[in-house]
This record gives sequence, C-alpha cells and structure tokens, in this order.
Amino acid sequence: MPDTDRAQRPQPLMPLWLALPAAALAAVLMRVAFPEPAIWPLIFPGVAVLLLSLIGRRSWSAILVGLVYGLVFFGLLVSWTSRYLGTIPWAALSVVEGGLTAFALLPIALAYRWVPRAWPRGRLFMLPVLVGALWTAHELFLGNWPYGGFPWARLGMTQSESPLGAVTSWLGVSGLSFLIVTTTALVIELVRTGSWRRPLRLIAPVVLVLVLLLTPLFPTSSAGDMRIGAVQGNGPTGYFDHREPYAIIDSQMAATETLYGEDVDLVVWPEGSAGYDPFQDPGTARRLTRVVTKSGAPLLANTATERGKDIFNTSFLWTSDGTADQIHDKRHPVPFGEYVPNREFWGALAPDLIGLLQREYTPGTNPPLMRVGDVPVGLAICFDVIYDEVIREGVAGGARVLIFQTNNADFRGTDENLQQLAFARTRAIETGRSVVNISTVGTSQTIRPDGSTMSTLDADEAGALLDDVELRTGLTAGVVIGPWLEQVLLWGGIAGLVLSGVLARRRRA
Repeated sequence: MPDTDRAQRPQPLMPLWLALPAAALAAVLMRVAFPEPAIWPLIFPGVAVLLLSLIGRRSWSAILVGLVYGLVFFGLLVSWTSRYLGTIPWAALSVVEGGLTAFALLPIALAYRWVPRAWPRGRLFMLPVLVGALWTAHELFLGNWPYGGFPWARLGMTQSESPLGAVTSWLGVSGLSFLIVTTTALVIELVRTGSWRRPLRLIAPVVLVLVLLLTPLFPTSSAGDMRIGAVQGNGPTGYFDHREPYAIIDSQMAATETLYGEDVDLVVWPEGSAGYDPFQDPGTARRLTRVVTKSGAPLLANTATERGKDIFNTSFLWTSDGTADQIHDKRHPVPFGEYVPNREFWGALAPDLIGLLQREYTPGTNPPLMRVGDVPVGLAICFDVIYDEVIREGVAGGARVLIFQTNNADFRGTDENLQQLAFARTRAIETGRSVVNISTVGTSQTIRPDGSTMSTLDADEAGALLDDVELRTGLTAGVVIGPWLEQVLLWGGIAGLVLSGVLARRRRA
C-alpha cells in the first residue's frame, strides 16, 4: 500500500495504551450516572470519553476498546446479580453483554473513519447524527438479543430525576439516548474542527442543549383518581429464604391490616405475594378472599400458576367471588432466573448452578391490562418494566394508571431495586401516567405522572401505601412516535454508515 494512502488514514486521538484506561474511565462515569448514586450529569463526560477513545481506531483496536468499556460498565452496573448466586451469573452476564457491546460499538468507530472522507462539507452535522443513531442501534441490539435481550443499560434511563427526563414523553427512552449521544458528539466535533470559533456554528449545540433542558412534559388529560393501597409485606420471598408454609402470604396479610376500614378502590400486592397458586390451593384462595372482604376492594396479587404443563408468572385480580377472572402473565421470563435456555449446553458448564433452576416459566401472551371497575389498569411484572412494548401495549389499550409488581428479595442490600425504581419513574414520565411500583421488600413508591414521588416505603420495611392516585388519559408522543423513531434511527444509522463507507472508498480511490 502506498505511503501516501497510509498517511491519509484518520489517526486515533489516543494511543491504545491510553484509550483502554479511558474506556474504563468512561464506564465508571456512566455507571455512576445510574442509581446509586445517580449523578445524572456524568453521562455526558462518560459518553465523551468513550467516543474520544474510539475516534480514528482500526476495527480490531476499536473492538478491544469497546470490550474494556463493556466489561467494566456491565461488571459494575449488574454486580447485584452476585448477591446470592455468586460470581458465575455476574461474570457470565457481564462477559456476554460486554462482548456484545464491543462489536455493537464498532460501527461508531467506522463512522468516525468514513464520514469525514465521505461528507467533508457535511461532516459537522452528519457525523454526530450518525453516531447518535448508531448508539441507539447498539442499545436496541442489546435490548433484543440474545434470549429476548436485556435493555437495562439505556442512557435515557439515567435521566429519571433530571430536567432531561421530560424528553422521553416526546421521543421515548431511545429518543433521549439519541439526543444525549448526538449532543456530546456534536460538541466533540466543534472542538476537533475548530468550528467553535465561528458563532453561527454554535447555534446547533445551543439548540440541542435547550431542547434537552427546557422540553416540557407532553400533556395528558386528568381523568379523576383511584384510591390505591399498595402493600410491601417484607416477607421471606428470596430464593434461598427459609420459610414456613404460607409465610409469604401471611406477611402480606399482616401488612395489609392497616388498610382495613379505609376507603380503598384497589389493593395491590407485589410479585410472588400469594406464595402458592390460589387456583389450585384452597388455603391460599381463602386467605385472598379474606383480604378482599376485609378491605372492601379487589386485590391485585401475583404468584406462579400452572396451566397444563406450562408454568407462568401470573398477576390476577382476586374478587369477593373467591376467584379471579382477569389475569396477566409475565411476557419476558428472566433467562437463568425463571427459565434456562439451552439447558443441556449451560448445564454442562455449570451443573450445580443450573441444577438449582428447576422451574421453567413460559412467556405470557395475554394483554398487560386489567379493568378495575371501569378503570383500565396497565401492568408490568418485575423486569418487564424495561421492555418498551409491554408498557406501550398497556397504555395504548387505554390504561389510566400503571402498576408494576416486583420481588427484589434476591437483591437485598444492592442498588438493583433503585435502578428498577428509576426505570419505573421514567415510565411515568414517558407515558404521562401515575405509577404504583410495589416490591416485596422495597423500595416501593407511588409516582406522579411528572415523575415526582408521592409516597415511599423504604427497603426492608413492612407497610402499606394509601394514595389518591391520579388517573390520566391520552397518548404521549413518546408512546406514539417512540417505536417509529427507533426504527428510523436503527435502519437510518445502518444505511448512513454503509453509504458513508461506499463514498469514502470511492473518494480514496
């Protein structure tokens, strides 16, 4: 290859020995932007350091930089997976997600190599937009594959308590991630090209920053309220907790007693709260009916249920008739938690650990929606809160309030419950709906449609929340436009990268 051609290649901004620790630093900054401590502004320097470490890299070194970032970031973010099951699940999840991240970030490095050559005059606009779109594509990739994906680490989820959170009500979570990365990449290009010295070139980043900071919530309409009692029993609901028969439901019943005599429209219990299947266990059914009778309200509870050969993670609305006609089954059972994909393969690698997981949950197909009187209620069971389609289906089906039931007992003393709570808060803002997020062991909250907290039950406390929860109607732009925007960013980013690569090769020739 001629020396002149080699000289025209874009050179990395950092030598590899510096880019690798820089990628690790970026991972730490971005981890700290998530709960806890949820220092949301750090998402911007975190993204900036990662992008700077990728600029100008050849493919193999870009993959290595991405791998360091991915391993450190996920290793820190999901360290709670080792709380009870040890280092194997934590290491496996971190390595899988980190490895996928390494390859998913490669297109960003390619964009930094190809766009300046392909679009020399449009680089200042084209490159940041393409980098933002490719970042969104990387988040969608990790959120859908493998085994249904793990959309836990999306940048938009870090902004649940920041002024930027309102953007999700217009563009959805992916739209906010796109704007965060695009804004950061634009600032980098303004500095790299010296365009910051030209005042007119500063208009675009100023506008983006104002959009991020000053966007109001998309309006939805008030539709009355519902008095909801949400009960955190703090019972022995962990996988390895020692428990006597009916200990879980008895702890829930004890914590519900404070609601008796109150005016209540709906009582909500968390995931796993019934302990046994009330459709097959008469003792559980009697206890549930007693709660409904004493509270004077239907009870939304949850447990594992069996139908034929299938086992489901099921929420059900128990009534004074002593049964439940409305049920919803969890859409996304957790791989290696609620079922084992490719059991023979993984069982050969970790037989003792895989052997613990005997129950195989089946994904649900029924709508995440129930009617309490004439009020449609949207549902998400535990980690289903991170899957956009579950939330959107409930709201599009008419839900006026969202209820998220979860069991965090296997992660006591970690940041998992606060990370999940931040996702619930983001959903409130995105959909313009009140959210009741109820856990077996905490932290549980009632959240207003603007994302602010109405009431809280701290972790490891038994008790009940009782709130007049505002009902809302109308779809936000985030719910309507969000999925379409994701597809535009995904396929537009891929098409833009391919076109840039073709043009770059032609110009080099």
